[in-house]
Amino acid sequence: MKKFNYGEMRGGWFIGNFEPTAFKTKNFEVAYVKHKKGQKWDKHFHKVATEITLVINGKIKINDNIYTSGDIFVIYPNEIADPYFLEDSEVVVVKAPSDMHDKYVIKR
Repeated sequence: MKKFNYGEMRGGWFIGNFEPTAFKTKNFEVAYVKHKKGQKWDKHFHKVATEITLVINGKIKINDNIYTSGDIFVIYPNEIADPYFLEDSEVVVVKAPSDMHDKYVIKR
């Protein structure tokens, strides 16, 4: 058994094909992330990966949809996501496969 500290992980990502990580794999990535109300992520898409997000708490607007506690949404390859946090939020994100170079930011 090996112990890790979440605070040492980058951006909340703790499983995937990157460093540091608690479990290295090319198959998928996992993150637990907290976002502040009013925070806006980069508008982006992935060419290869599918991204699955579970909203633990809070309220998130992505494109024209609102997601709240308990909602799960799936963003498929080439689907554009433009996230905005309407409340302080916590999410668990799974992305498959793990590819650090598969994020394409779109200028607003």
